[in-house]
Amino acid sequence: MSEYRPDEGSFDIDGVRIAIIAARWNSNITDSLLDGAVRALARHGVAESDMDIFRVPGAFELPLACQRVARECGDNGKKYDAVVALGCVIRGGTPHFEYVCAETTRGIGEVSLREDLPVAFGLLTTDDLEQAEERSADNSENKGEEAALTALEMISLFRQL
Repeated sequence: MSEYRPDEGSFDIDGVRIAIIAARWNSNITDSLLDGAVRALARHGVAESDMDIFRVPGAFELPLACQRVARECGDNGKKYDAVVALGCVIRGGTPHFEYVCAETTRGIGEVSLREDLPVAFGLLTTDDLEQAEERSADNSENKGEEAALTALEMISLFRQL
């Protein structure tokens, strides 16, 4: 998978504020995604004080929380420049997986378009726990890290437009 990952560049991120929203369901996975996102943001100079972390019960609650955060101002009165949504849904033996994945994905995309704000997609949708662990490990495949880098790249792009 990493052979298709784009090179990590430099980003125009002076003064950014980023909200990270992580689901608590499958917390062994989502905590690792969150760690990856925070590491990536810090590596590019985003101060911890410019990151606000919010937790929601599960993946299905991510879109509503993203929408609310997108409309709110942070402590300094400035709206967020991007939101990073992190969650994990692992396939089970019922159609529940398809419904949660489809609606969460649709909702996150809808928030981004409606609010004209980058909402980076860090939702793992895997067939089993092993796949989720591979995509959330402390390595170059961590999808939380990828979502954070996507947010930074979109912020930089918006500043150029």
